Amino acid sequence: MMLRDPDYRVRFFLARRIGVLFQTWDGHDELFQDICSNFGVKLVVSSKQKLVTAKEVIAAGPQPRPTMEIIIVTLMHIALYSEKIELEAVFMMCVISAIDPCQRELITAVLDNLSRQLQYTTRSKYLEELMGSILFCWVACGVSLVALVEIRELFVSNVEPNQFVQFCCHWLLPALILQGDTSNLKWVSTAASQPLANLVKIHFVPIFSVCMALHCSKKSGWEKGALVLQSSILHIAEMSENERDKLIKKHMVSIVSHILSLASCVSDPAVPFFSRDTVVLAIQTVVDGFLEMEDCPSNFGVVDKINIFRPDRVFMFIVEMHYKVTAAIHHRHKCHRLAAIEVLIDILGHRAAVSSTSNYLFNLVGQLIGCISLQDQCCRIISKLLETFKSNPSKEIVGVLGEQLQFLVSKLVACYIPSETNGELSGTRPSQVLSLLHQLTVDSDPSLYDYIRELEPFPELDIFDGIRNFHQELCHASSARDHFLKFVKRSCNLPPRLLLWSLQVLHKKLLMGEIFQSAKNADDIVGDTYWFCDNEIVHAVWTLVHMCGSDDANIVRALVSDFISRVGIGDPHCVVFHLPGNPSHMHVCRPINHNGAAEINFRTNTSISEELLIALMRLLKKYLMDDSVMIIDMTSQALRGILSTERGQSALLSFDSYERSIIEVHSRGINIELVEKLLLELERKFNAEAISLDKSTIWKTHDKTFEMWICPLVYALIGYCDDMILRLCQDIVLLKAEVAELLLPNVFVNLAGRKDLDFDIHKLISLQVQDNIFTESNKLIKSIQVMLYSFNELRLCHVMERTATSTILSKRESSKYAKPSSYSSKSRSTSIKAKHSAATSSAMVMSTSLWDKVYWLSIDYLVVAKSAISCGSYFTSVLYVEHWCEEHFNSLTLGSPDFSHLEMLPHHIELLVSAVTQINEPDSLYGIIQSHKLTSQIVTFEHEGNWSKALEYYDLQVRSEAVGEMDGSRNLSPESSQPKTPLYFSNSDDEMRRRKPYKGLIRSLQQIGCTHVLDFYCQGLTSRKGEFQQDLEFTELQYEAAWRVGNWDFSILSMGSNSAPSSQHIKSDHFNENLHSCLRALQEGDYNEFLTKLKDSKQELVLSVHHASEESTEYIYSTIVKLQILDHLGTAWDLRWTSSPCEKIKFYPDKQKVFSEPVIPSMDQLSWLNMDWSCILKRTQLHMNLLEPFIAFRRVLLQILSCKDCTVKNLLQAASTLRKGSRFSQAAAALHELKLSCTGMGEQHSTLYWLGRLEEAKLLRAQGRHEMAINLAKYISQNYQSNEEALNVYRLVGKWLAESRSSNSRTILEKYLKRAVSLAEDLKTTDKKSIARQCQTHFHLAHYADALFRSYEERLSSNEWQAAMRLRKHKTLELEALIRRLKSSTKGEKTDYTVKIQELQKQLAMDREEAEKLQDDRDNFLSLALEGYKCCLVIGDKYDVRVVFRLVSLWFSLSPRQNVINSMLRTIDEVQSYKFIPLAYQIASRMGSSKDGQGPHSFQFALVSLVKKMAIDHPYHTIFQLLALANGDRIKDKQRSRNSFVVDMDKKLAAENLLKELSSYHGAIIRQMKQMVEIYIKLAELETKREDTNKRVMLPREIRSLRQLELVPVVTSTFPVDRSCQYHEGSFPHFKGLADSVMVMNGINAPKVVECLGSDGHKYRQLAKSGNDDLRQDAVMEQVFGLVNTFLQNHRDTWKRRLGIRTYKVVPFTPSAGVLEWVDGTLPLGEYLIGSMRNGGAHGCYGDGDWSFPKCREHMTNEKDKRKAFHEVCENFRPVMHYFFLERFLQPADWFEKRLAYTRSVAASSMVGYIVGLGDRHSMNILIDQATAEVVHIDLGVAFEQGLMLKTPERVPFRLTRDIIDGMGVTGVEGVFRRCCEETLSVMRTNKEALLTIVEVFIHDPLYKWALSPLKALQRQKETDDDLETSLEGSQDEYEGNKDAARALMRVKQKLDGYEEGEMRSVHGQVQQLIQDAIDPERLCQLFPGWGAWL
Repeated sequence: MMLRDPDYRVRFFLARRIGVLFQTWDGHDELFQDICSNFGVKLVVSSKQKLVTAKEVIAAGPQPRPTMEIIIVTLMHIALYSEKIELEAVFMMCVISAIDPCQRELITAVLDNLSRQLQYTTRSKYLEELMGSILFCWVACGVSLVALVEIRELFVSNVEPNQFVQFCCHWLLPALILQGDTSNLKWVSTAASQPLANLVKIHFVPIFSVCMALHCSKKSGWEKGALVLQSSILHIAEMSENERDKLIKKHMVSIVSHILSLASCVSDPAVPFFSRDTVVLAIQTVVDGFLEMEDCPSNFGVVDKINIFRPDRVFMFIVEMHYKVTAAIHHRHKCHRLAAIEVLIDILGHRAAVSSTSNYLFNLVGQLIGCISLQDQCCRIISKLLETFKSNPSKEIVGVLGEQLQFLVSKLVACYIPSETNGELSGTRPSQVLSLLHQLTVDSDPSLYDYIRELEPFPELDIFDGIRNFHQELCHASSARDHFLKFVKRSCNLPPRLLLWSLQVLHKKLLMGEIFQSAKNADDIVGDTYWFCDNEIVHAVWTLVHMCGSDDANIVRALVSDFISRVGIGDPHCVVFHLPGNPSHMHVCRPINHNGAAEINFRTNTSISEELLIALMRLLKKYLMDDSVMIIDMTSQALRGILSTERGQSALLSFDSYERSIIEVHSRGINIELVEKLLLELERKFNAEAISLDKSTIWKTHDKTFEMWICPLVYALIGYCDDMILRLCQDIVLLKAEVAELLLPNVFVNLAGRKDLDFDIHKLISLQVQDNIFTESNKLIKSIQVMLYSFNELRLCHVMERTATSTILSKRESSKYAKPSSYSSKSRSTSIKAKHSAATSSAMVMSTSLWDKVYWLSIDYLVVAKSAISCGSYFTSVLYVEHWCEEHFNSLTLGSPDFSHLEMLPHHIELLVSAVTQINEPDSLYGIIQSHKLTSQIVTFEHEGNWSKALEYYDLQVRSEAVGEMDGSRNLSPESSQPKTPLYFSNSDDEMRRRKPYKGLIRSLQQIGCTHVLDFYCQGLTSRKGEFQQDLEFTELQYEAAWRVGNWDFSILSMGSNSAPSSQHIKSDHFNENLHSCLRALQEGDYNEFLTKLKDSKQELVLSVHHASEESTEYIYSTIVKLQILDHLGTAWDLRWTSSPCEKIKFYPDKQKVFSEPVIPSMDQLSWLNMDWSCILKRTQLHMNLLEPFIAFRRVLLQILSCKDCTVKNLLQAASTLRKGSRFSQAAAALHELKLSCTGMGEQHSTLYWLGRLEEAKLLRAQGRHEMAINLAKYISQNYQSNEEALNVYRLVGKWLAESRSSNSRTILEKYLKRAVSLAEDLKTTDKKSIARQCQTHFHLAHYADALFRSYEERLSSNEWQAAMRLRKHKTLELEALIRRLKSSTKGEKTDYTVKIQELQKQLAMDREEAEKLQDDRDNFLSLALEGYKCCLVIGDKYDVRVVFRLVSLWFSLSPRQNVINSMLRTIDEVQSYKFIPLAYQIASRMGSSKDGQGPHSFQFALVSLVKKMAIDHPYHTIFQLLALANGDRIKDKQRSRNSFVVDMDKKLAAENLLKELSSYHGAIIRQMKQMVEIYIKLAELETKREDTNKRVMLPREIRSLRQLELVPVVTSTFPVDRSCQYHEGSFPHFKGLADSVMVMNGINAPKVVECLGSDGHKYRQLAKSGNDDLRQDAVMEQVFGLVNTFLQNHRDTWKRRLGIRTYKVVPFTPSAGVLEWVDGTLPLGEYLIGSMRNGGAHGCYGDGDWSFPKCREHMTNEKDKRKAFHEVCENFRPVMHYFFLERFLQPADWFEKRLAYTRSVAASSMVGYIVGLGDRHSMNILIDQATAEVVHIDLGVAFEQGLMLKTPERVPFRLTRDIIDGMGVTGVEGVFRRCCEETLSVMRTNKEALLTIVEVFIHDPLYKWALSPLKALQRQKETDDDLETSLEGSQDEYEGNKDAARALMRVKQKLDGYEEGEMRSVHGQVQQLIQDAIDPERLCQLFPGWGAWL
């Protein structure tokens, strides 16, 4: 009634409220008819119930306007609220607009509004969804088509009439043809300006599809469908039946696709849409032909004989549907589009289980589950899919489902979680959802269980009980760790949404568990919590960090931050931070052709490498699951193209079956036409866009994100590439930055190879990159990083080409160099990986030698280096500065030092300084800073952590600047003084420079700990200088100062929001500001503030780590420490402000709480924090820059938590840590605070207080104030009476007094050291710490007693003492004479004589007493020392090395003394035998010495019992030595001089006897060992012919036939000594036999390389040697090296530099034969430098125009004036060693790290070699490891300065020739080399006693023939190869041998004391002298020419 109300307002009100009726009532159709009839106006209607045609309406005449307006508004509301009536209502509105032009405007507006309400962006998008139905109704109601064209703007905007008609034909033609409306058909043909027959053919697919579906629908008028198909279409289109059938065949796929799109959800929709069943039937009819349907089982889908449903076509069907689903924005339209998918699954049947199909469907449908209206439908689809899997589960399908499982389940579970808005369950009805969940979990196939385990725990809702229990049971077995690792493995291929779902689960699982556990028990958890020990976890966490880059990954970042803080830093002294799993190490210049065929043309070299192609395909596979259908479509297109090429097909083989199954769909085999078609299409599109590269808009980074910058740029560049694969990716590149970034380097390489472009692309790119990317103003750091990476790839092309061309050139002369053969002479190289032999293609056309820079583009190296620094790529920067120096100075040098008065450093030096101060490497800086300017001094002080000095200099800098400003003379500015320099540094730089000293002052005050001064200084600066207002760094410093002192009121108000970010956006952090806010919030309980700041800060830091270059180690490490600080903060909040453990902040960040009172946590609750802290402390290994902020933070944190005990403990620990890290001022401050708080708490005499005082004494001592330290310690010892600690105090005082020699020995011994020992013995505790303490006290006592014993011994054997003894003898004789005289004297003389006699007697008695006392004391000290050493060995193992060597040395040197022998027997009895193993050889070789006497108390007895004990306990480490002794007389007859070997028959017999005794214990082992030794001796002595050299020779049968010996280890394998003496099976690899053939090497004695097979599956390569070299000497030298390594590892400074000497095993079997471990993967330096034939190598490759090595040698041999000749040779033979690193280590970081390792190892081995007098260091005796670049010294036969006995004496201390220095880079011997030499030498000098003991034990080896026999000397430097048959006799007696030994020992002692040329030197001075001698041309020119001093 209201609709007819006379009042317009009433009608209007009702029109707008009409929707309510439709929302409340169900019968929409009746309701609508009712409303229509009440309009009282005739309207065109097209509903099933009735049809009102246009004719009838027009006949009724025009209607009043207000009425029509109401009708339109009503219709709009009905359309909005009723899904059923929507179509009719919209159709009616369209018709009204066609009939009544005056309503058109209103209808346009109404439809706009409707589209908006239904979430469509435009009206036309909305109407497109309804277009088909509207047009069919239009025809059915006979509305005029002309009117339709008139209102075309309603449907499509700005379109011409004929285009619009064509747009409509798709639906119009089928409608008209079915209607049989010929006149309108003709009109359409005219309007579309096309003949009708053509139109019908063009639109044959839709016509056929609709008719076919209609025919199958059996609804009214269905017979029309068949009629049209059979006759009318033929008639209209003027074609025969045959032609029609051809068209059907041709368009079959399109027809199927179209029929699918006609599906609808409704059971009886209006034509042209049909129900699902009808569509299924229609498709069956079309595909299977008109088969007899009755025969087929009805449940089966389609037979599909013609293979329409090939997986690739199905994929395209789904893509088309996906486009439609995406276009249908509102769910009422989406559901119809989804219906098509349901139909498809029905039709496919079991074919739906193809992985590509199901993967896509899950992905598509899964996204829609969340929408309530579509839930049931989606669940239905997924259930159907799961059903198809059930019938045939394959591995691939399980993979597909598994990958999507977490996502699907989370979505489904979310349907039950109450939504935030209304708080009620979102829909109570989804029973379907629940059954689907069951289907996915409880009822799933067991093969899915692995994936189900990884799901997050189900919510605690009753509805999930069953599933939850099932899930928990499954999870019992697996750990969260495995779950995490598996997840990360998949993560890189997961779309972001899947990633986030799973990560949140893991975060809860892993961290929640950890906190709860620690609350219960701190002990059990250790296993799980220490993540960092677990390499896989560390690897996984860093893989996640890589994925935190995108803008939408904020939540991910917050989660990952907690993982990072758990993993912590790696090795704190590591120079390069190896981000595990870094994907960027993929190289461009690697030809794919691996068989090295000669016809590789230039295309392979600039085309992309296989591993890159695989990475690309992996990315594309990920995009197949993208959210956007456009990307899926493009991806499948790109994949289709790639897989049609050969390279694509071969790359496909490297995927596993699951991945392949998803990608393979797009492959139709190799098809170049298809590729060309695609490329043409792309090219057409690219040319249409006409992007110009020379416009800088595309290069500019200003105001762009990384994605906005890189995508268009790479897109434009690819347009000029000629590589197919790059071009195929052109479209994707425009949308996905990931691909663009991956391909950019390749694009550059490809462009660099193009010579056929019509413009100079090289110049164009150079210019643009220099102007837009490498500039100060470029704030987009990542753009610089990507560019640098591309530059590096170009540089590699350059490197590769040089190595490759040289390879080709030198192939003829030396085939060895080209492909390092596995056995080239002495080369020890395993074939280098493909990586290094990269571009050995013979016909490499891309000639890079014409490039003017190593990276093709002509951009100055220094510009690139500066940009590299700005983005944290420090090694890259160093690399390019070195290239600049080489170009600029024509050699690898920094140029001469600049001592001018200018304060500016030269640019290249400045760049190097700023790079090396950021790379965590202690020494490089000293090689770079050559002049002492203010700036360089400051840099050095900061680098050393010498902050007080830095403070003074900063102050000086600020003052000098002020002076400069007052004078107004800025003449020191760089511009005026050095006009030539390019302006690398802009104004903003000046500004920064001016502020730098102020910030330096602040930092220095901070580090020294002057907080009060700092506070006032900052206030002063803030008030005085406006310029600091906007300075972020300054603000940060102020905030840091504030939180460190707990100043919570501090805030900076003037910080504008427009603060310019600092020049490095990765470093513009607000960490200290956020930390300050968080700590304040923690103090006050402000939850929201705390949470937001904590989160922001975490996200910011993770993002900055993600963006940081892996080259900025320091930065990454400090950021990790910051994250750990934040992590502790989060935990602290929970301790202070929450009571129940379930409400942890980490996991429920959204709960809002109000807190009453803070809780003071107990020590127990703090246990987790403390544990984690001690863990961090251990891992940072006193790296103070990292530790110090944490120490400060922890102090503040504990103060806020106000836990007193913990605070005090922490202060003590902090003080000790700071002292060890030599931050003395801060340590003192901490101790002061500790004393205050102890007295404050009234605990002046608590243990902690006294420990603090003791720490104070240690601090005084560390600062060099010894007197005060000792006095304080004495005071403590008198006043503090706890046994445990008193022991420590006594020990320290004793040790300090002994070291400073400030008290007499008796006091030190009696009062302190012995007292400490007796206290230690009273203690009954057995924990680790007290055992270490006891061990320490015994050692200090023994060590001191030993020192006293030594000084007494020296005194007793000194010349003065000898003189006194002679005098005493003289006096005794005098006395005897006097007594004789007395007897015969007269009475008067008697008195005189008596007086004289008494005097003499007194004197002699005193002398005797003194001598006895001395000897008694000496003996006491000795027994004290022996006893102490024994206890030390029995209790602990800290001092084993030093003690064992010293003990053995004492035993050997004092063997005649009975008390020593008794002590020895006791020691042997009590000490575990493994401690003597390092000296097994030396101890055993003392057996059988006849002069030692016999009997059960003799030295021999004791010795043999020790060896026997060792052999019984550790047969594998002792019996080989005994066998060698037993073979002591086996010297091959032909060996030219038997007299170069000592044969001692006593030893041989003693060893044989002992072996007999042992056979009752280890009979089987000894038998098998003997067998093996025999074989090896035979092998070593095997005769070979001269022509066999460097060839493989078959072994004789007797050697080959040896069976496996399961009781004998492979002799060269290293396996640890088992302290329990068990040696179970499998604890070592046993001998399984030798390979069949050996390689005979070059050399006098033709050593053989053999492969020994171990039971662990390894092949151990060994060198069997027999000849005139005594291998026992090599063995001994290796032992020395091993021990020196122990010292270097135990000393902090050498350990953190990883200094050490590479060792290898040497096992002598007879005096002349034995086996050496072959050092794998190495190359002799000589072979690298000059090739094995001495005429190629690197010198041949890089030394253009230089002399050859033989020519140099000849020149040196023939010239008389050696000095001049040497100079000439050096002029004509330039060093090239630095190329080794450029060629082999392709990433700058790797290059730097390996070069550093090389320099360090050269330094360490040079120093050690010098100390032991190692000679004969020619270039073939030094190997370089090709993987680590460390050097290995071999052939150690000339030692202890025997080199001086050679014919041409070797007068240099070690080999430091020009090539060796060249390898160290631009700083040469300065910096790293010199400092490492000093550190190594200093450690050796500190451990002088131990080293001398060792050398002494070695030198006094009775088997050791000392002097180098003249014969050996000749052989060492033979001019020719002919045999020297002269057998030189000349046995030396034992005395002479000992004399040589003593002399050698003397010389070692002198070196360790620092005597050079008779003068005592400091360590620094000694190193200086040695380096000077080693590079002294005067010495070098005199060396034997074969040594190659110029090399």
